[in-house]
Amino acid sequence: CVLCGRADDCPEKYGEKRTYVEYNLTVHYYCLLMSSGIWQRGEEDEGVDGFLITDIRKEVNRAAKLKCNICRKKGASIGCVAPKCKRSYHFPCGLQRECIFQFLEDFRSYCWEHRPVQEFTDKEPRGPSQCTICLDLVEHLPVYTVLKSPCCKNAWFHRECLQYQALSAGIFFFRCTVCNNKEKFQKEMLRMGIHIPERDASWELEENAYQDLLHCYQHCDVRRCLCKKGRDYNEPDSKWEIKRCQYCGSRGTHLACSSMKSWEQNWECMECRSIFAKSGKYSKRKERALATSEKTNGTTCLLEEPPPKSPRQSSGSPRSFLLQSPKIMCQNLSPCSHLELPPSNRVTMSLSPVMSNRNWSLSLRHKHLRDKRREVRNILKELKAQVKAKTTRLNINAENIWSSALKGFRQRIFSPTNTIEVNFSNCRSRLKTDTSAASKHHFFQLLMLHLENSSIFAGSSGKNLSLDFQAVKENLYFEAGKMIAVSLVHGGPSPGFFSKTLFSCLVYGPENVKPVLEDVADIDVAQTITKIKYANNLSSLQSTVQDCCEFLAAAGCLRPVTALCDKNMLVNDILTYHVIKRITLPLESFRQGLKTLGVLEKMQMHPDAFSSILCHKPERLSAETICDLFTIHSSSDVNKVEGADFWLGYLQDVESGESVVTLEDILLFVTGSSYVPSIGFDPEPTIKFLHIRYPIGNRLLNCLELPITKTYQQFKNTMELTIRNTLRVERE
Repeated sequence: CVLCGRADDCPEKYGEKRTYVEYNLTVHYYCLLMSSGIWQRGEEDEGVDGFLITDIRKEVNRAAKLKCNICRKKGASIGCVAPKCKRSYHFPCGLQRECIFQFLEDFRSYCWEHRPVQEFTDKEPRGPSQCTICLDLVEHLPVYTVLKSPCCKNAWFHRECLQYQALSAGIFFFRCTVCNNKEKFQKEMLRMGIHIPERDASWELEENAYQDLLHCYQHCDVRRCLCKKGRDYNEPDSKWEIKRCQYCGSRGTHLACSSMKSWEQNWECMECRSIFAKSGKYSKRKERALATSEKTNGTTCLLEEPPPKSPRQSSGSPRSFLLQSPKIMCQNLSPCSHLELPPSNRVTMSLSPVMSNRNWSLSLRHKHLRDKRREVRNILKELKAQVKAKTTRLNINAENIWSSALKGFRQRIFSPTNTIEVNFSNCRSRLKTDTSAASKHHFFQLLMLHLENSSIFAGSSGKNLSLDFQAVKENLYFEAGKMIAVSLVHGGPSPGFFSKTLFSCLVYGPENVKPVLEDVADIDVAQTITKIKYANNLSSLQSTVQDCCEFLAAAGCLRPVTALCDKNMLVNDILTYHVIKRITLPLESFRQGLKTLGVLEKMQMHPDAFSSILCHKPERLSAETICDLFTIHSSSDVNKVEGADFWLGYLQDVESGESVVTLEDILLFVTGSSYVPSIGFDPEPTIKFLHIRYPIGNRLLNCLELPITKTYQQFKNTMELTIRNTLRVERE
């Protein structure tokens, strides 16, 4: 470290040790924060977290003239702020001598003589008590290593325990372990030199930390289980389906084991039943539940033949979920028995009423992604408010998409806040049905596809940045980040190919990310890491290290291996070098590009939301997606109701492959885009039913005008004829 002169890498004590090869600079983060003669004069992305490189050099020169009052060596950059005190020291020396460093406001430092102390009254209980973090004994003494809670009289802590707790919990979850007070507790701990980082808790950042909560309880707990296949056997829609307690959900029974004839019957476990029995409420609840059940079903039905109205059964009509969509604004829109139904309606759709744990978890994950993408849509719409009506035209050659896009983005008149119009220069005259929006959608789609397969990214599905010296020289990483930001805000598709490691580096900073073996795209490097990781004895480990010593030396990871456990640190060093340190310059350049239109800032404010579009491919279009996308404008006129019913049925036929067109074709016909942009459509797609012969896709208004026909077959024929021919002519 240029400030303290130590090579120790201990983030808990000295903060992250950061090395900047381009500046020939290594520094401990806390040494930098606490230095007395330097301030953050730059933005967060300038220099070292806002500390300009020139200022750091000046501070090193200033400290070189000051001698440390503890180790007697030069370079003491920290001084006590007490009036008339002239003591100076290095940060590690200050910790060793029990100085106090306050990580707030102007980052003050106090020497061992002038440091703040906690007040101890005569009424304080004498004798040791338990530290509520490590549960070891702590003496009630006014010493540096002991801290007491300002909000609880009997809460005492080891200073070291509190510091580790603060680093783990972060500013949002660090609080008194006894009374949960946050404001008063944090204020006192900051005064006494506890560093509370401004980040989320470590357990919130851990991937799949709460995965166990998604498991659904499936076990028969009755005293005598009748199922021959065991208590864990669960067969949906049979007497061997497991029903969970309606109150606690942590006990279960096979329907047959509790003589239950229908899934709709409620069941309570013995524990919950005894609780309600003691309170005198059990009999009342049971009577009310039975009465409700009788009103709902009318008659008791056998389990093997559930009633048609059972909520756990598919409704026979595969369009039932569509007909219940809130986006359909009809006064009397409902399925009618006398209407002619499409062929797909004549066979009951095989939707499994009860999903397995795996399918249920997958469904929950998809729902979570949809919710997050909806959140991103609103955020991107806020960013789009920056876009002005003034237009910038890009002349694009589809056969050389990258060069023409790069030329357009680098032209002097280009501004990301201007409305973008795209003209494909190598195409023949456009049709009247085409719009600039359609060309723009197609351009961004081709551009994202090119970026995904370009040399600046490496990997299979989840990609990281690669090291391309030519791309660094031409500043292509910056341009790539800029293009992705512009695509998101201007209605293009999201990349969807970022690895979680790359996303975390962008959002949390590379110093806070630990890469994994899957992040290594180079096969030779991956094999080397694998050999080291799975070496089962010391001799094979040393042999592997000897074989690749040149590579390890070049990576700065070569170290003597004296024990088998050394392989873990070696693997981490190689991963960190290859995935992160090696691409420091490209990563920083890419981050700068993503700052265009404020996208990176929003990513850092809403990481979970943006992860859903940057690290996950968009959902495949489905009939339900298209139905929710379009708002149907209709009235109580019966013909229009039939038309809406035909439209919903047609979507099902297209999804099931009983049509010559696809759902993407329908979307392209109406909006000019075969995908749903991350920001959504503007204006939102609508449907109108008119007395016309053929459907019309108005791409300026994103409006689909549909004909009112007497039969479903007529409706389907006109739809397929028009959409297929229109798109075929456009492609030709």
